[in-house]
Amino acid sequence: MEPNVVVSEERLLSRFLQLVQVDSVSTEEGELARLVENELRSIGFSVFNDGTGPTTGNLIAGMRGTTVTVPPIALNAHMDTVEPGRGVRPVVQDGVVRSSGDTILGGDCKAPLAAILEGVRAVVEAGVPRPDLELLFTWGEERAHLGARALDISLMHSACCFTLDSERPIGTIIQSAPGYYSVKAAFRGRAAHAGAAPEKGINALLAASRAIARMPLGRIDHETTANVGLIRGGSGRNTVPALVELEGEARSRDAAKLDAQVEAMRRAMEEEAARIGATLDLDIKVEYRPYRLDPDAPVVAMARRALQRMGMAVTMEPTGGGSDANDLNAKGLPTVVLGSGLRDPHTVDESFAVDDLVALSRLVVELISVGAAG
Repeated sequence: MEPNVVVSEERLLSRFLQLVQVDSVSTEEGELARLVENELRSIGFSVFNDGTGPTTGNLIAGMRGTTVTVPPIALNAHMDTVEPGRGVRPVVQDGVVRSSGDTILGGDCKAPLAAILEGVRAVVEAGVPRPDLELLFTWGEERAHLGARALDISLMHSACCFTLDSERPIGTIIQSAPGYYSVKAAFRGRAAHAGAAPEKGINALLAASRAIARMPLGRIDHETTANVGLIRGGSGRNTVPALVELEGEARSRDAAKLDAQVEAMRRAMEEEAARIGATLDLDIKVEYRPYRLDPDAPVVAMARRALQRMGMAVTMEPTGGGSDANDLNAKGLPTVVLGSGLRDPHTVDESFAVDDLVALSRLVVELISVGAAG
């Protein structure tokens, strides 16, 4: 790491503990955004809130660099958490931060958020060379990246972006991630008494179950998955069900495979509904598209150099989940996801090692240093 840059473990841990105790479940990030904005201004950033969310928009923070001949770089994390994420009471024991056990911790993504704040503050305080910096803190990431999806990319000026949002160990570079379709269907038949006149009914559950049985589901191949996770309907065991609704998804790191998987699911539902005379209302949405970065892409090469400067073993991996990086890449901003050391995110067993928190902040410092070198 830059010899003159000092990451303060005490300040970093204190900020992380403060952040996790601010409720910020998806679409309710307003209080946290105000706290983060004040922190950014105290470091010297100008901050713009794009106002795209219910309680806050995305925070876009900028600071002029000392090295003006190199392109600006961006760092990204999200402000929202999943449930149960209210009233978090962090506990620090044996160098590990956990929740009290009845909520998540919120390390996803408040550990990266704290690490970015400490890393940029340490760089500014040390006065070492830095490129123009942009920080993008989004709302609604846990709900199919609502904030990144709403972002006007013309507000960003960076040549590349680093998203710190993965449960993989620090040293991992996520070079590809899947696209995601959500699938909602309503099968509409006709109710009838199941004992007295079943022939007068049209069984919506029969159509739905046959459609599900026809769909390729589960692990389709090494980069494609599909699932039906919810089904509901019917009014009683003695009534032919007139309405059955289901919800599912499809993911793939290959866009053509993703489209083919969704088409297979659509065809199964349409044909099975028609087979018994039911009608079908379908709502299939592209929530986000896949991305795949070349191993030699500039943003990947910069991440690799930063990690190597830390003495980290670097691994390149795909992932099965999405992040803001999907939307930023789709909007034309080359973005790579870096492992953050998150442990058991989205569960009450979530934890984050203090050493990883410090290492993550040092990674921020190294990314800025590599960016300054051009």
